[in-house]
Amino acid sequence: MENMWIVAQATETQGQSEIPAEPVGQQTQTTIGTADSNAPGAMAPAKGPFGEYGTWILLPVMLLLFYFMIFRGPQKQKQQQQKMIQSIKKNDKVRTIGGIIATVVDVKDDEIVLKVDESNNTKIRIMASAIGKNLSNEGK
Repeated sequence: MENMWIVAQATETQGQSEIPAEPVGQQTQTTIGTADSNAPGAMAPAKGPFGEYGTWILLPVMLLLFYFMIFRGPQKQKQQQQKMIQSIKKNDKVRTIGGIIATVVDVKDDEIVLKVDESNNTKIRIMASAIGKNLSNEGK
């Protein structure tokens, strides 16, 4: 609803009277602060749901939460990936990050030889980090 203004002029014979213009339907509050904090009209400091020091308690909790969300999650996934790569052995069926499904023929330090096609005996050599999933261990 838009603000409506009512302006009125009063005429008095003995003196001048002023009627201020103010919006209809709105209440204005005037708070006068005093120097004495124990006075009945004094404003108390606002307290949140956690008390006066709630912000200082909540800040480290949020930082800890961000640490686990931003740093700890990817570290844990990387450790699981490394563990999976180290457990790969000959004759395991794997899927690469490129989507190739093949059988492991040979495992060297940082290199894995995969057999892609049984009929042509086609083999490819890939980096160990290119293994996306070990399909042989999926049922275990």
